[in-house]
Amino acid sequence: MTLFVDTSVWSLAFRRDAPEGPFVEELSRALNAGEGIFTTGLVVQEILQGVSGPRQRDQILARLTSFPLLTPDWEDHVGAADLFGRCRRAGVQIETVDALFAQLCVRYDLIMLTADKDFHRIAKHSTLGIWQN
Repeated sequence: MTLFVDTSVWSLAFRRDAPEGPFVEELSRALNAGEGIFTTGLVVQEILQGVSGPRQRDQILARLTSFPLLTPDWEDHVGAADLFGRCRRAGVQIETVDALFAQLCVRYDLIMLTADKDFHRIAKHSTLGIWQN
């Protein structure tokens, strides 16, 4: 399985006081199995915006730089806008960045590993695959 790991899961994984839950356990399993794990610049940015200082920042960057970074292009932004509109017409409000993450998963056939329930609503209006525990 090839995963796109959302900010919500990385945040849980990097917290020292967070108990291991199913999302962090799946991330650990995928890492140990050598499965593909992808991210994008906005996930990195969201994670780093929550760090407490330069030491924590450097530790997180050291871990994240080993994962392939997907760089959205025109097609991805147009697809995300289309997805956003499809959800809005169905009465589902989503965040712009979530639409882009979902689009990247659809385009590259990645399974979204997320603790954010908003992606489950997006999946009802797209071909987004979400990891189920």
